[in-house]
Amino acid sequence: MAIQTLSTHVFSGQRPGTSGLRKKVTVFMQPMYLENFVQALLDVLNGVAADGSVGRALQGQTLVLGGDGRFHNRAAVQTILKLAAANGVQRVLLGQGGILSTPAVSAVIRQRQAFGGIVLSASHNPGGPDGDFGIKYNAGNGGPANETLTEAVYARTQVLTQVRLSDAADLDINTLGVCHLEQMQVDVIDPVADYAAVMRSLFDFDMLRGMFQ
Repeated sequence: MAIQTLSTHVFSGQRPGTSGLRKKVTVFMQPMYLENFVQALLDVLNGVAADGSVGRALQGQTLVLGGDGRFHNRAAVQTILKLAAANGVQRVLLGQGGILSTPAVSAVIRQRQAFGGIVLSASHNPGGPDGDFGIKYNAGNGGPANETLTEAVYARTQVLTQVRLSDAADLDINTLGVCHLEQMQVDVIDPVADYAAVMRSLFDFDMLRGMFQ
């Protein structure tokens, strides 16, 4: 395994909103399209300077990763893991099979005090190979990234010339447990457990069941 530095070029239209970056699956499947956007995000999180030098804010940090399971989700997860490993992330909490709903990502971030999370979802937009794909970042409070961060990511996408990517083989993302990619630890976790725990703290499910018996 080794960290590669690959040349890339700027893609137009990579400005995310509060719901992240949403495009057709075929757009995301273009070579380097997803890599560019995630590299820009990781650079911003790492504290990229005006001269392009990158800090080390992600060293020692944990990110959460997962999506709604739409077409291209599993391939995107593998790419993002390899980018995270090459950019200094210490640990990723990954939903089993690459699955974590948007509220589940928020719950895991807050429950486990993660640095933030990457959500792969286009919400209600149609899925499938001819449908939509999306990616967004949730901050350490579990909520969507603010406009300052999303604009910084967009600005970075417009000047990016290189991405850093591990050449490691794809990981087994179906089996619960711990594995490693380069120096990064990947914890494949139950995709509903943390969210269910939050819901149990808010609602008395036994009482609710009794109401319908």
